[in-house]
Amino acid sequence: MTEDSARYRQERGDETILEPQGSGAPRAATVTSVADLAAAGLVEPARAAALASVEARYSVAVTPEIAALIDSADPADPIARQFLPDLRELETRPEERDDPIGDDAFSPVEGLVHRYPDRVLLKLLSVCPVYCRFCFRRETVGLGKGAMLSGESVDKALAYVAERPQIFEVILTGGDPLALSARRLRMVAEKLAAIPHVAVLRIHTRAPTAAPRLVTQERLTALKASGKAVYMVLHVNHARELSAAAREAVADIQRTGISTLAQTVLLAGVNDSADTLEQLMRALVKAQIKPYYLHHPDLAPGTGHFRLPLERGRALYAELARRVSGVALPSYVLDIPGGYGKVPLQQSHLERDADGSWLVRDRAGERRPYPPGDRGQ
Repeated sequence: MTEDSARYRQERGDETILEPQGSGAPRAATVTSVADLAAAGLVEPARAAALASVEARYSVAVTPEIAALIDSADPADPIARQFLPDLRELETRPEERDDPIGDDAFSPVEGLVHRYPDRVLLKLLSVCPVYCRFCFRRETVGLGKGAMLSGESVDKALAYVAERPQIFEVILTGGDPLALSARRLRMVAEKLAAIPHVAVLRIHTRAPTAAPRLVTQERLTALKASGKAVYMVLHVNHARELSAAAREAVADIQRTGISTLAQTVLLAGVNDSADTLEQLMRALVKAQIKPYYLHHPDLAPGTGHFRLPLERGRALYAELARRVSGVALPSYVLDIPGGYGKVPLQQSHLERDADGSWLVRDRAGERRPYPPGDRGQ
């Protein structure tokens, strides 16, 4: 066991994550190697030897909850595609970058990213309950790539926040913050409580769907100790991820008074159809989770097989916008490579006509005239 693995297991109390009732044989622990994936019937044994080279570079972890969702009989299963290693991950394209969204360039102190004036990311750890094969931090997140941010580094990061009154929001990320113990989360939350100009605490996590037993009352109460408005942003890419156990974990979060949002990555072979996106967004809203962002995939190494052309993404989003209400519609965004921030990718509904008036495109794509409104001013 690596030092990072030992620290992670210590943080989560070395608990066994039990598989919920569902299809497949019970699996009592998270699978963390290609050999174990093959033993569990999730990967063909003939492919295991070749996939070991992927495991050597990028961590593997599939929880029992995720394993139960995988249809091993379907070679195009959208859940398997997100979590099971693929030889194409070793193919790095010229445009891909180790730090695709430029975190390093905006990191004034260890563990903290300050890209936008009013908010910061606090990366408390570099491990997750599961490892997404398209992760944009895959070069720095995973076992053997670091562990928890030290107490001293947390103090330095929060001192930076305390000295800058323009910082309104602190976002806990990583790694997955809910992989930390309630004690450590409470420590950070209580330190934030002493910074009056921070009004919002946001947590980005995949635990409610991938490892719902990490959503404990102790962890949720610890986050509320911040005294801030607390938002939890769930990473969900397919409606099947909202299992009964996941929905119950989300309900627990909401009962604690924590608002729930969702972010989704638009992925080829996972959710790149209007029907799949519509089903996901409706499932989220039904669970009282507001769709927040639909991300175009970042230029992370070995993830080219997940990326769609931008025009294809824009067309899918336009169709989604025609099908769902604003409550169910996320913003389609791209993180500009190099650290230049997020920008919306949805098509504009507004253009100028030749006579200076406006043309507004309706939900069916037809252009309708609208007066300029500034004549005679």
